[in-house]
Amino acid sequence: MKHLLSLVVVVLLLATALFANSTANTDFGNVGGTITSTSDGGLTLTGSTLTSFNGIVGNDLGSVTFTTGALTSGSLQAGGTFAAGGTFVVTGNGTDGIPNGILFSGTFTSANWTLIALADETHEHTLTGALQGTLGNGTTVYAATLQLAANTGMGYFTGSVALSSGDTNVVVPEPGTLGLLGTGLLGIAGIIRSLLKPLGHNG
Repeated sequence: MKHLLSLVVVVLLLATALFANSTANTDFGNVGGTITSTSDGGLTLTGSTLTSFNGIVGNDLGSVTFTTGALTSGSLQAGGTFAAGGTFVVTGNGTDGIPNGILFSGTFTSANWTLIALADETHEHTLTGALQGTLGNGTTVYAATLQLAANTGMGYFTGSVALSSGDTNVVVPEPGTLGLLGTGLLGIAGIIRSLLKPLGHNG
């Protein structure tokens, strides 16, 4: 599964590169924490650690938190779609030259929760989302994020699950290409499903 995540992250990065000629490119990696359901059917991430920032890698560089919009279709067990809104915040702690404070603050423009059924009949979920927000210097940016939840075994998501890892790529697109970023991101869930069909995914 780690190889699949790496492949999807590569697709994610290539998509953002193709969709915009970027004048600034920022990437955040995170691990750990807990994804839990909210009262409106959305999801929230707490306790996740920032572990990479533009080539700087460390055990604890800061934190990543998010809350999606409300669930608008599907379910948290079988996969669904969330309304635009919520928050996504990356904060640095000053370690290894990382700025101390908010590195990125934004909101979801779209988000999807996808169920992955593995060949051994266990399950995993991914959250893919398109974001709009600002960097710590106030620059308006757009971003794509992929967050992989831990394997839930033979069961399904029941309201809380550990986060395995995540990656968020931020770009500053040229005018006229912003919509393509979100459009490209919507295909990532389909790519995941296509890659997993040989492994027994029936979606």
